[in-house]
Amino acid sequence: METPVRPESPRIKPVQERRNVVILFAGDSGDGIQLTGSQFTDTSALFGNDVSTFPNFPAEIRAPQGTLAGVSGYQLHFGSVEIFTPGDQCDVLVVMNAAALRSNLATLKPGGTIIANSDGFDAKNLRLAGYIDKQDPLTDGTLANYTVHAIDVTKMTRNALADTTLGMKEKDRCKNMFVLGFINWMYSRSLENSERFLEQKFGRKPELLDANKKALLAGYNYGDTSETFTTRFEVKPAPLPKGTYRSITGNQGIALGLIAAAQKAGLDLFYGSYPITPASDILHELARHKNFGVKTFQAEDEIAAICSAIGASYGGALGVTASSGPGIALKGEAMGLAFMLEIPLVIVNVQRGGPSTGLPTKTEQADLWQAVHGRNGEAPIPVLAASSPTDCFEMAYEAVRIAIEHMTPVILLSDGYIANGAEPWRFPEAADLQAINAPFAKPKVEGDMEKFLPYLRDERGVRPWAVPGMKGLQHRIGGIEKEDGTGNISYDPLNHEKMVRLRAEKVRKVVEGVPPLDLSNGVDSGDLLILGWGSTYGAIKTAVNELCAEDKCVGHVHVRYLYPFRKELGELISRFKRVLIPEMNSGQLRQLVRAEFLVDAQGLNKIQGMPFTSAEIKAAAIEYLKR
Repeated sequence: METPVRPESPRIKPVQERRNVVILFAGDSGDGIQLTGSQFTDTSALFGNDVSTFPNFPAEIRAPQGTLAGVSGYQLHFGSVEIFTPGDQCDVLVVMNAAALRSNLATLKPGGTIIANSDGFDAKNLRLAGYIDKQDPLTDGTLANYTVHAIDVTKMTRNALADTTLGMKEKDRCKNMFVLGFINWMYSRSLENSERFLEQKFGRKPELLDANKKALLAGYNYGDTSETFTTRFEVKPAPLPKGTYRSITGNQGIALGLIAAAQKAGLDLFYGSYPITPASDILHELARHKNFGVKTFQAEDEIAAICSAIGASYGGALGVTASSGPGIALKGEAMGLAFMLEIPLVIVNVQRGGPSTGLPTKTEQADLWQAVHGRNGEAPIPVLAASSPTDCFEMAYEAVRIAIEHMTPVILLSDGYIANGAEPWRFPEAADLQAINAPFAKPKVEGDMEKFLPYLRDERGVRPWAVPGMKGLQHRIGGIEKEDGTGNISYDPLNHEKMVRLRAEKVRKVVEGVPPLDLSNGVDSGDLLILGWGSTYGAIKTAVNELCAEDKCVGHVHVRYLYPFRKELGELISRFKRVLIPEMNSGQLRQLVRAEFLVDAQGLNKIQGMPFTSAEIKAAAIEYLKR
């Protein structure tokens, strides 16, 4: 029995330093590409690099093997400098078969490196990938402008596991660990983090644990002993602010933000949801934290999910529900009910390509109008948007604060790009989080004869929160119009108009007292303002940094409060000659900005299920500046 062993002292090979690197892992959906990418991301984050990721995979659970439709990808940008995006083009392309190469070759920089599993380029895989007449890109010279390393990953993984009793299928499932081990060697990384992960994942399955660790070590040893690879690379830690960091995805950020806010408000958190891509991971994350008073409920449909959350809020807990576009459409009537009840509720929409089922695993920003307008009657609801995985924590916290302190439902928009993407997060101390004060009504005491008015408002227009069981209090429920003050059912025409205006005024005031609106980067007045929202943040920031370095007079504002708008946004827009709004839709924010501020904002629109690159935004800005 021959077991791969860790080299006592790695062979001395030249090490070149890199400031930042973009790696794209690609292969079949069953090749474990997402796991390989996420594990190397965690290792890089723990090493101290700044990171940004972009998982990109098909919707089908098992897409046709070896075809272009079945390719799954995971792009990682890591560096010793501040990172804002997963990168426009990759430096290294790791492909497990011919389809992965064909799908992603256009994203590789000229002169970039290809690491290919040669076993995935047999006649069948070449045919499925669309290479005709026995054309083989690994040998026919078409990749002459790149550095190509063909490695028979399948064969070497099987050799490393020759002494195990696993079947061939199980052995082949360890190929991704061989690749991970090799990449760890290539970038001078320890295997400790990956080994620790495997011990947690396969602790109760010793044979699988042993096989995966052997494959991991075999990949590392291959890089160390092969004469083909004469150079290793080093990417030093980034100069990030001091603190305790962890890697976080957008969905994890939302879940942790909800928990932190519920704890700060002193409330139990109830989460009612129906599974849907790409929002389901919020449920998975919340279900791990029942020790914080979190209660999760998988309902039979979207309507039951939101109605259960409304019931929880009526009972004095923090009610939360989440979904994606089609599910949010089903929740529309219940959102109107929560608005009429004037009760706290957070609705999270992790947007995906639509309409209908659309592109379930692809990203889009096309639910903004749905969030702002998607209810019957006059039912304005505050709409917030997160801009990055770490911002998901902050905006989830802010959504809860507004919902509780202003007694209103709040919609939080995220999207598939930041929901699955990851970056380092310096998590805050509990003491640093803003206080959240629920406007609970005071139970009656003996001798207090004053009548309780459930819709008696304070100076912000907020009514008291009377929880069932509070002594001497009586609340009104139901969606029929209520009389001002008493909450009794009322069909009085003047009362209806008054209540409509009172509710709208209350929502308008939610942006009073929030932190001042600042430029995200760039100049504070000049030729062009790039106005963004949501997950376009990193691409816009990178583009504006490059434009300013070229002496272009460009500023960047990223809007987090989409309804109502901040008043100062209009004044800020007026300082620029032109306004450009990049969106992954056909111009929804542009139309809202035009209507609110009467400015001739121009759009840069992309509706392909893929995020913007910084190069696309920079090119559009330069073109617009020429006009």
